[in-house]
Amino acid sequence: MFDFTPAEWEAVHLSLNVGLWGTLGCLPLGFVLAYVLARVDFPLKSLLNGIIYLPLVLPPVVTGFFLLLAFGTRGPLGQFLENTFGITIAFRWTGAALAAAIMGLPLMVRAMRLSIIAVDRRLEMAARTLGASWWRAFFTVTLPLALPGILAGAVLCFAKSFGEFGATITFVSNIPGETRTLPIAIYSLLQSPGGEAAALRLAGLSVVVSLAAVLGAEWMERRIITRAGT
Repeated sequence: MFDFTPAEWEAVHLSLNVGLWGTLGCLPLGFVLAYVLARVDFPLKSLLNGIIYLPLVLPPVVTGFFLLLAFGTRGPLGQFLENTFGITIAFRWTGAALAAAIMGLPLMVRAMRLSIIAVDRRLEMAARTLGASWWRAFFTVTLPLALPGILAGAVLCFAKSFGEFGATITFVSNIPGETRTLPIAIYSLLQSPGGEAAALRLAGLSVVVSLAAVLGAEWMERRIITRAGT
């Protein structure tokens, strides 16, 4: 069943590449946002929370359209990157990684936020009382205890990035070898006569990867709940 053709392997490899770089790219931002939402109170906190989760409720095509307006060749950010650094994002695999990162960011922030909330702040206060600076307490107490949630968020983000379709095809189109990720390849095969068998192979692989990611994230979240209960 998993006897893939070179073109199918190319789509799988591209999806793995997009998922990996999309996850790594939004990991620092996701943790900062999760920490702010978990520990800081400010007037616009609800608005920030709503903006972060907006990609989950918006049609993915809308997200891709906004990305095209902002990072397209005529968009303000796209022109700035091209004129200043010579970087083109639209219709490139890097644009697919950007779209995947934005779509996976809410899932990452949610898992990380729950993990940070579950950290007992009395442990941090005890470390500070013993003379540790805020940074040392953060890296020796908060970060290790929140690590399962960080990993769970990264896994969920990767799974979402790996299977992202709507925003990706709207923003970077369907270019073989450049932006044709696994879900876009499945869509293309379903539009071609006799492509059902190949689409089934790719869909089976997608199910395996996504299920493994969800089960892994659920196991990590159970660890967070168990730690919070103790």
